[in-house]
Amino acid sequence: MASTVLLLLMVVAIHGGSDWSFASDTISADSPISGDQTVVSRGGKFELGFFSPAGGGGSNYYVGIWYKKVVSQRTPVWVANRAVPIADPASSRLAVAANGNIVLTNEVGKVVWSSNVSSASGSTAAAVAVILDTGNLVLRRESGGEVLWQSAEHPTDTCLPGVHLGMNKITGDMQPLVSWKNAGDPAPGMFTMGIDPDGSSQYSITWNRSLTFWSSGKWNGDAFAGIPEMISHYKYDFKFVSDANASYFAYSLPDPTMISRLVLDVSGQVSMMMWAPSAEWMIIWTGPHRLCDVYAVCGAFGVCNEKSEPYCSCPPGFRPSSAGDWELGDHSHGCRRNNPSRCDGGTNSSVHGDAFLPAPGVSLPINSSSPQASSARDCELACLRSCNCTAYSYGGHCSLWYGGLLNLEDTGGAMDDLLYLRVSAMDVPSSKGRKRTVVFVSIAVVASIILALSIIVFVVVRMYRKRQRSKTFMQAASEGGGLVAFKYGDVRRATKNFSEKLGGGSFGSVYKGTLPGGGVAIAVKKLEGSLCVGEKQFRNEVRTIGVIQHVNLVRLRGFSSRGGDRLLVYDHMPNGSLDKVLFGGSPAPAAALSWRARFQIALGAARGLLYLHEGCRDCIIHCDIKPENILLDKDLVPKVADFGLAKLLARDFSRVLTTVRGTIGYLAPEWISGVPITVKADVYSYGMVLLEIVSGRRNARCWPATEQDPSLSGYFPLVAARKVSRGEALDGLLDERLRGDADLRELERACRVACWCVQDDEARRPTMEQVVQALDGVVAVDVPPVPTSLQALGEGSAFLMSARTSAYLDDFSRYHIQDSS
Repeated sequence: MASTVLLLLMVVAIHGGSDWSFASDTISADSPISGDQTVVSRGGKFELGFFSPAGGGGSNYYVGIWYKKVVSQRTPVWVANRAVPIADPASSRLAVAANGNIVLTNEVGKVVWSSNVSSASGSTAAAVAVILDTGNLVLRRESGGEVLWQSAEHPTDTCLPGVHLGMNKITGDMQPLVSWKNAGDPAPGMFTMGIDPDGSSQYSITWNRSLTFWSSGKWNGDAFAGIPEMISHYKYDFKFVSDANASYFAYSLPDPTMISRLVLDVSGQVSMMMWAPSAEWMIIWTGPHRLCDVYAVCGAFGVCNEKSEPYCSCPPGFRPSSAGDWELGDHSHGCRRNNPSRCDGGTNSSVHGDAFLPAPGVSLPINSSSPQASSARDCELACLRSCNCTAYSYGGHCSLWYGGLLNLEDTGGAMDDLLYLRVSAMDVPSSKGRKRTVVFVSIAVVASIILALSIIVFVVVRMYRKRQRSKTFMQAASEGGGLVAFKYGDVRRATKNFSEKLGGGSFGSVYKGTLPGGGVAIAVKKLEGSLCVGEKQFRNEVRTIGVIQHVNLVRLRGFSSRGGDRLLVYDHMPNGSLDKVLFGGSPAPAAALSWRARFQIALGAARGLLYLHEGCRDCIIHCDIKPENILLDKDLVPKVADFGLAKLLARDFSRVLTTVRGTIGYLAPEWISGVPITVKADVYSYGMVLLEIVSGRRNARCWPATEQDPSLSGYFPLVAARKVSRGEALDGLLDERLRGDADLRELERACRVACWCVQDDEARRPTMEQVVQALDGVVAVDVPPVPTSLQALGEGSAFLMSARTSAYLDDFSRYHIQDSS
């Protein structure tokens, strides 16, 4: 027996010892790490070691902590030497020094980072550093376990669950988040988020450590006033604590399998993110909501446009001041003139002086001065006379701006007052005529050389691109990149020539497909009907839809356009649409029938609609909310589908609509009466869907009377509205498959909210924000009246509930539509 044990120990020492030490969760004086060595938390959730950020060029290395498993993308959550990179990790070393501190030494033995625990040097007791499953690196005494330092008290740009983000009132130390400089450089960037040092229970984001441009609002006991979407989110437990020792915000996850982080992005937005089963980070809430509301997000002279990618651009006559940083997402340096200003202090605008270029659609900056000028020409000359004047605008009065212009935004349309930016006269098209001869001669010489080379490489390049383009696009989509312009043939092959039809709707048929290189399942919608938009407009509208991302909205991966064939490529939802789960037609997961799942589906769909109505730059009215357009992923998270398509397929769509769209049974009365349509039409449709979630049946189907409750007979929305208005017990409205197993308080809230949503007068209907707050239980819901339109439909219930219900509804809609026209 002893010889067997000895033999096993020898085998471990020879073959396995080094691997075991590398897999340890501890760093000590005797077990440092360098090169590719890492330490992993005991449960395997987090890893610490040397890394080089993606996009950083691979020349700078840092010590950091990142997710070890589940998250397929390397996502650093903490960086030690963020401002002092090292060049060679193989000859660098992270260890616990003799004075008890964690220290990082570079290739020449110089200390570039230390935990700087002053009390550690006064003791001879050994210390060790341990990486925990919470993502926290803890330095503690080897004997006794006294914690000397921990990374959770020194966050970088990320706050993990359980981390206290706030202020130590005893020491005065703050725990703020500081953005990275850019995607390839974790050095402290321009944006900082921290608690109000004056003691109020709110957080703010500042630019350049000086100017505050966003605040969370004060804590009201459940959430921050300025972030209503975080209120009682069922997957998170938020808290704010303020006592004699500290004030801090923290959050936790009831489900230990969830992965979430709070990040202050390079762009200056703070986002609560969750790792989704589709292998990507999904945004739960963001502040500020609009990227262009971030102060100086595009730097001096940079123009912000949330609908474009990238979101920052330079106006005519300007280019990025730092092209390398610009490509990595750091736009803080802004834009500079293509050619330096040649200010001569006079009125000369020839090639030797300065001139102005218009910036169409760009908003006017604030803080202008207003000199006396009777015309646009006088205003222009007034700006030319001052070398510090950089722009002017004239719209009845003269406005001048000086220095670098910040917070410029592309409004997407013509401005009443056009902004003119000062540039070198060389950059004004009209001033180039004098150089035209020289340019033509230069072009002729260069062209002869280029032509000879082009003939040689043209055929080779064309063939190579043809082979690679399809592969590149498909790989980009499989890897979760940005919106992809697919080739039609690629999508056709991915769907096996559109052979597996998933269903159809108002805008076209949907087919299942699979992307190569990873097997990602997709759903392809073939848009049908007359598309009265051109190719350019189609692409622009699709890109607008593509940048809209929310955990409760279906993600658009890409599109394809070939002649009259238009395709939209979405993520595939394995649990199908809500109608199949509620009304049958396919096997439904057992959990889908529980009240808890139904209530969360209703709440999630409401949050998705709220984001469309208020979270996007331009309000989006869905126009066709119904169970068929609420999809469920593998975890039964609801995803609103087909948003934005009403605008894409319409000819005259704006915030006020007059054309009848949608599905009979969910249409608000204003669709039929001809009243202009607003977001309240979506609220009405949502109310009808909410009633179906409660009952598990189509609203238009007859409810037979029962011995227990004869009042249940009739048109269900009317039955529900009457019971709610009379204060009667509502458990009889539940889907019989639930067998009464439901939270009666949630049931009452859901029924009251639904009946308010389907009121005839849209002014009496709540907003989707009020719907979310009501379902969350944040606000009380009064007893709603019975809508007149439901009473009118209920009077004809014998006919409405017959086998000819569909035909009746069609006749009803045709009659009123023709009458209103």
